[in-house]
Amino acid sequence: MQAKTSDKAQKIVVLGTGGTIAGLSTPERGAGAYVAGQKPIEDLLVGLTIPAALTGLSIESEQVAQIDSKDMDVPVWQALLRRCRYWLEQAEVRGVLITHGTDTLEETAWLLHLGLGPLLRAHRKPVVLTCAMRPADAPDADGPGNLRDALQVLVDPRAQGVLAGG
Repeated sequence: MQAKTSDKAQKIVVLGTGGTIAGLSTPERGAGAYVAGQKPIEDLLVGLTIPAALTGLSIESEQVAQIDSKDMDVPVWQALLRRCRYWLEQAEVRGVLITHGTDTLEETAWLLHLGLGPLLRAHRKPVVLTCAMRPADAPDADGPGNLRDALQVLVDPRAQGVLAGG
């Protein structure tokens, strides 16, 4: 018999790793130029329209890394695994959302699937990764919408395992 996500699970944890979703434009370098991983996760969440499905849930954020995802390496992946394990083992946590860059999103999802699989199956809690194609300060930034959509996926009762989207 599988364990079930507790009715006490009233918290969502958002872990920031950087990437374009947290990038800021650098106009002096030319049109469309930006530096990834500049905006902290708590700043990305400020003013975000929260989906109605999250009513009554609290959101906690933690900055695990603040890098361009092409620079992801073993120490960052190990830190991300540790923080995911920590939060997923908390009864009040419903799931974990990770903001990430597009360059290594797939590799990180695969690693999390391998490293967290038994824990995710036992607790039936999802880990959702999201990213963006445009920096956070772009007029048409896609990050806020992607974050909102990822939060919606995270609280869907059918969501399990490691999920990625952007």
